[in-house]
Amino acid sequence: FRPPLSLKSTSIFPTFICNILALNPRKQTHATLHSTAAKKQVKKQWKRNSDKSCSNCEKLENNFDDIKHTTLSERGALREAMRCLKCADAPCQKSCPTNLDIKSFITSIANKNYYGAAKMILSDNPLGLTCGMVCPTSDLCVGGCNLYATEEGPINIGGLQQFATEVFKAMNIPQIRNPSLPPLEDMPEAYHMKIALLGAGPASLSCASFLARLGYSNITIFEKQEYVGGLSLYVIPLSLPKEEILICLKISVLGLPEPNRDTIFQGLRMEQGFYTSKDFLPLVAMASKPGMCACHSPLPSIHGTVIVLGAGDTAFDCATSALRCGARHVFVVFRKGFTNIRAVPEEMELAKEEKCEFLPFLSPRKVVLRGGQIVAMEFVRTEQDSDGNWKEDEDQVVRLKADVVISAFGSILSDNKGNPY
Repeated sequence: FRPPLSLKSTSIFPTFICNILALNPRKQTHATLHSTAAKKQVKKQWKRNSDKSCSNCEKLENNFDDIKHTTLSERGALREAMRCLKCADAPCQKSCPTNLDIKSFITSIANKNYYGAAKMILSDNPLGLTCGMVCPTSDLCVGGCNLYATEEGPINIGGLQQFATEVFKAMNIPQIRNPSLPPLEDMPEAYHMKIALLGAGPASLSCASFLARLGYSNITIFEKQEYVGGLSLYVIPLSLPKEEILICLKISVLGLPEPNRDTIFQGLRMEQGFYTSKDFLPLVAMASKPGMCACHSPLPSIHGTVIVLGAGDTAFDCATSALRCGARHVFVVFRKGFTNIRAVPEEMELAKEEKCEFLPFLSPRKVVLRGGQIVAMEFVRTEQDSDGNWKEDEDQVVRLKADVVISAFGSILSDNKGNPY
């Protein structure tokens, strides 16, 4: 029913009917003009995706909370676990270096048996929570998931592992010696021999935990640092769980990887604005993890523009950490293209979302100093020839302003005396 226009405004039609009729298409007799500022203001009320400008972005300085996309709530974990196909061949398990029974622990989560899920994980991996937080799952178990090509994507295995072990951590259940073993005094003499483990990193902690489960009772771990945990505690700039390390303790021949220090950086010091990843990340870790350092060491004083050299996981850790230390702009510079980035996709995506800028095809050539401080860096363009070899074009020079430079490209293994292998 469409009444004549003359009747629409009369009192015989209730207001709600007039409002409904007003929704009908009408022919415009002239253009409707609105200011850009007014439209932007109205858009904020309806826009669903986040704003790309940084005007309202969350402040990252001194914020070391868990911000990974893989972290799941209980509702999200249950929904994700229900998606699992429980594959007979379980390609995810075949891709796991620790051989976790992934299908079984996901099934336990789907049944709300969180203790059973954690027990399944920790039986094969004493540091299951740490691995759930930092393991490059996209290259391992998640990369082998049969749901990888579906619309919803592969199962978030790392997030499920982190969820199950975090719930177990909240239960405060201690790790105990296998009850089926004979009492300590009745164990064979071999189980009382002295065992020394050099270095208190994840490998030694896991080894000590497995030995204790087997019944060995005289285990000593030697560590040169004040805290145990190795790279997982001293280098990774996340709030990794110290409680998990303590659980392993209750029940190094090789030194840390040395960053590849280019000759152009010889003689440069932290006071001048130059860091290697091995210098920078431990400083961030000690200052960002509560209770780790009794001296209450401050975060590194980072300001202005930061250039991070490299395209691996360590480089992106340095980039996101620099933002949290006060950097205003962070550029991630690397020699090759995006298809050659070695970092797992999660690390790169996080850096991209936090407004780090990527500059590919650049090789460092010179550090510019003024008054003893770094003020800029010069790069030359790189390109790949027909044979796949990367070459530098000395005629194409790029100069970037920089207040701080962090070298995080390449690494070499060395012994405790600093001799490379």
